[in-house]
Amino acid sequence: MKDLKILIVEDDDSSATLLEMNLMKICKHIDRVSSGSKAVDKIRNHADIDLILMDIKLQEMDGYEATQKIREFNKGVIILAQTAFALKGDKEKALGAGCNGYLSKPIKRNELIKMIKLFI
Repeated sequence: MKDLKILIVEDDDSSATLLEMNLMKICKHIDRVSSGSKAVDKIRNHADIDLILMDIKLQEMDGYEATQKIREFNKGVIILAQTAFALKGDKEKALGAGCNGYLSKPIKRNELIKMIKLFI
């Protein structure tokens, strides 16, 4: 897993920083964007990203829409949805949008690592 390139899509700085701290020791490179549209652009221009941690509740373009747009041109990147507002049906909606997995916030490090290992 040390060779992983990960993109964190998160508009909350403290949540993004916590994710970075949990991932630093297990991956090669972590990048971060704060919106769905920036995530789409980043993946379009950097096809070597292995994993996206996609926040669902984003401002101008939510994580569902960003995931759908990414799936139009990149079917291989692993996308894990993450949300603090876990409601019944959210997991199914995320998987239906094209996410590979789903995590509820607050994200525990061991659950995050387990989920990553499941797909990588």
